[in-house]
Amino acid sequence: MLLAFPTPSNSALEIGPLTIHFYALCIITGVAVAVWLGDRRFRAATPLGAGVVSEVAITAVPVGVIGGRIYHVISSPSNYFGANGSPLDALKIWEGGLGIWGAISLGLFGAYVRYRVLQKRIDLPPFAVFIDALAPGILFAQAIGRFGNWFNGELFGRPLDTWWALEVPSRYRPFGYNEFESFHPTFLYEAIWCVLIAILLMKFGKSLKSGQVFAAYVAAYCFGRFFIELIRIDSANTIAGLRVNVWVSVIVGIGSLIFFARGSRKIA
Repeated sequence: MLLAFPTPSNSALEIGPLTIHFYALCIITGVAVAVWLGDRRFRAATPLGAGVVSEVAITAVPVGVIGGRIYHVISSPSNYFGANGSPLDALKIWEGGLGIWGAISLGLFGAYVRYRVLQKRIDLPPFAVFIDALAPGILFAQAIGRFGNWFNGELFGRPLDTWWALEVPSRYRPFGYNEFESFHPTFLYEAIWCVLIAILLMKFGKSLKSGQVFAAYVAAYCFGRFFIELIRIDSANTIAGLRVNVWVSVIVGIGSLIFFARGSRKIA
């Protein structure tokens, strides 16, 4: 095996009776970054935008977390309702397992409901302007959150023997892969891809019409996630031999491209 970077030996920090899970810490940090950046971008888009992102986040974040967990449990039911599974484990979010599709869809729904309530008392721009402001921050949040998977020793890909490979302890290796020591760090691939998309949207997003920034975010993320899913080896349900998340990436990606194309026909 060539030099590979290791999986952290600890996934939590214990301070007396308090246990801080690094996965949860990464999620919280990502949310904080998303709210901070989204607030800055939205205040730049409207003079009445101060505090709106934080207020919407109070509803959208917990709803998104619930949505992410529901999607994960539904897409991997055997881990919780199979022969060796425990239904109560579905509540252990700190152990990992938040499906981004569920988090984004329900989180977006929660944000829309809260934003509409605020629009009744504040003269705010359309919701599309709001989510465009949020898109880069959400990507940074996803990138930070993926490092929580690193601490948990999960979401790595096929065996790989090169300098950027991830060394995985035997206790984390899936069945049939015990003879291998290093694997594709797919969590890192996704984190890098998310950061790259965020930077590009921040640089070129001003030339797009309302709603297109968010659509471009979803489409670009789906494109990268499609290829990342093809090299992951963790257990997952499949349809026609492909992981469910591969199909979701294709369907959601095509839908977002259609939305982007329709947005290009809008009058600026």
